[in-house]
Amino acid sequence: MFKDQIVTEKRRSFWKDRNVLVTGGFGLLGSHIVELLDQLGANVAVLKRDHVPTSRLFETDAMNRVSIAYGDLNDYDSVYRSINEYEAETVFHVGAQPIAPIANRCPLPTLRTNIMGTCHVMESARLSPTVKRVVVASSDKAYGPQPILPYTEEASLRGNHPYDVSKSCTDLIAYTYHNTYGTPVCVTRCGNLYGPGDLNFNRLVPGIIRDMVMGRSPVIRSDGLFVRDYFFVKDAASAYIALAENMDRPEIVGQAFNFSTGNGMTVLKLVDQLLKIAGSDLEPEILNQAKAEIHDQTLSSAKAKSLLGWEPIYSLDEGLKETIEWYRNFLSQKNGRKQEIDPDACRCRE
Repeated sequence: MFKDQIVTEKRRSFWKDRNVLVTGGFGLLGSHIVELLDQLGANVAVLKRDHVPTSRLFETDAMNRVSIAYGDLNDYDSVYRSINEYEAETVFHVGAQPIAPIANRCPLPTLRTNIMGTCHVMESARLSPTVKRVVVASSDKAYGPQPILPYTEEASLRGNHPYDVSKSCTDLIAYTYHNTYGTPVCVTRCGNLYGPGDLNFNRLVPGIIRDMVMGRSPVIRSDGLFVRDYFFVKDAASAYIALAENMDRPEIVGQAFNFSTGNGMTVLKLVDQLLKIAGSDLEPEILNQAKAEIHDQTLSSAKAKSLLGWEPIYSLDEGLKETIEWYRNFLSQKNGRKQEIDPDACRCRE
C-alpha cells in the first residue's frame, strides 16, 4: 500500500474512471504504477507480452480489475490496437529492456525494443482520437557521462553504450512527436530504482538482499565506488502520476523531468546501509569487473519540485526496510521459486 500522502482524495477525483494503458505493467515500476492507478479508481489496461508468474502485480488486488491487452512493443499493430480498443486517455510507456549488462551482451534486442517500441507507442498515440497525455520513461542513463553533477534537464543527451543510447533515442523520439505533431508527451528520467518486486537479481539491491538472505557474501561487480541516486519505486510511481496530472498545463507538456532523491552515494555505502538495516555482519566481495558503464550519476529534481510540487516521501531507510522485508518473504517461499533462489544465478551486479 502507498502512504496516505500519495493516495489523496484530490488524486482520486482526477483518476476516477479514466482509461489508462500501461506498457511494462508487470515490471518493477510498471506494477507499482498499475497498483497506484487502481487505488485511485482508474480503468487500467496493461500491455502484456510474456506471462510473468512471479510479478508482484499478482500480489495486488489490482489484478482482479485490470484488463490485459496481449501484445508486444515490437509489433506496431498490437500497440495500436491496445491503445484504441481500450480507448486510452493516458498512456504510461514504461515497457523496455531495462538491464544494462544484458544490453551490452545483446544490443540489438534492446535497441529494437526500446527505440522502435517507443516509436510504436508514439505513432499509435498520435493517431488515437482519445489520447490526451503520454508519459514516456527515459532514464538518467540517457545523459551519458557528464562533467557536472547533479544532472539537470538542460544537460545534453549523450549516451555511449547500448542501453544508454536506447534511452537517449527514447527521449528524442518523444520530442519529435511533440514538436512535429503536437502529441501531448512528457519524458521522465529517474535515478536507480529499487523496491519490492524487482526480480532482476543482477541489479544491486535485490542481488545484495538475496545474498544476505542466503547467508553468503554480497557480490559487487564494480569497484564499489560508482555513484548513483537510489530511488524508491513507490516515490517513482507517485512522480509519474503527478506528472500526468499536470500535463494539461502548457508549461508542462513537452517537457522532461528528473525524478530522484538526490541522495547520490557509492555502491559500497548503499551496501553497508543494506547490511546495517538487515542486521547482517557479512562482508561484500568486490569483483571490480564492471565495464562500459557510467561511473558517477546524480540527478537534480528541482524542476519537478518547482513546477509539479513533487518531492519524494520515503526516506532511504524506509524504502530499504520495506524492500528487505518483501524479499525475505518472497525468498522464504521456496516452493516454485527455485529459479529465483538459485545460488549460482546472476551474481554479478554493480
